[in-house]
Amino acid sequence: MSDTFADRRFDVARLAIPDWLLKVEGLGKVYGPFDDAVIDSTGPGPETAKSPLNGSIVAAWDVSFEVAPGEALGIVGESGSGKTTVLRCLAGDVTPSTGAATIRLGGNDLNIFAADAAERRRLRVDTVSVVYQDPSEGLKMNVTAGGNIAEPLTAAGWRNFANIRMRASDLLSRTEVPLNRMDDLVRAFSGGMRQRVQIAKALANSPSVVLFDEPTTGLDASVAAGVLDLIRSLLEENRIAAVVVSHDFSVIEMLTSRCLVMHHGRIVESALTDQLLEDPHHSYTQRLVAAARS
Repeated sequence: MSDTFADRRFDVARLAIPDWLLKVEGLGKVYGPFDDAVIDSTGPGPETAKSPLNGSIVAAWDVSFEVAPGEALGIVGESGSGKTTVLRCLAGDVTPSTGAATIRLGGNDLNIFAADAAERRRLRVDTVSVVYQDPSEGLKMNVTAGGNIAEPLTAAGWRNFANIRMRASDLLSRTEVPLNRMDDLVRAFSGGMRQRVQIAKALANSPSVVLFDEPTTGLDASVAAGVLDLIRSLLEENRIAAVVVSHDFSVIEMLTSRCLVMHHGRIVESALTDQLLEDPHHSYTQRLVAAARS
């Protein structure tokens, strides 16, 4: 691969824009044995994700959605609702029990759940990136900021040191990390700075899809606002299809145009974000919105 940076997303964008770039169909994850009775004994109705029949945990079930190029989809819910399980299945960190997840690039569809290990690794290099809640999951803490960004670049075939350095400098500048900190170990950075480096690393190879897991948890309010502004501008600028998982409606409101609400592993409501916040229909969503506004 040439070291000359080519933004593949824009090549895709110049084609006829598809209705979706990421499609998830019937995604389910169960920890333990399951059958129809186990599935029926869990969910919002029974008010539990743990089956009383055998103790299996139905972490997510029958989750389906689509995300278009340049769109950010939010998934919101309390801890244990299943939202992070969905994201980790898409990231390849968790193996789903059932379902399909398809990425469409240049008219070609790839079911990422059916991809072999080598294909999944390649997807994580240049197609799907993850920004974790804890930056230590996405960064090597004993490596410099520049070195963290160089890692996915070299995995994608970049070899020229000057070009790698230039790309890292550009990404750190865009994510507002001072360039005089480029050669500092990320373990010496603040939480907000680590998150910015993680975002820069996630964008290194111009991914088509970025998955955000609680991107501002643990950050001071002023730092969180800056990180959200940064994410929103980068998503719009680069036409990334994003999935944003959060329990915080302020994050969902700022970043997303559509939103799914999960409760005990199931989607209980789906709507445009502003409509959902103004007029939530499901009783669980109503409680979440009321708590967020109190």
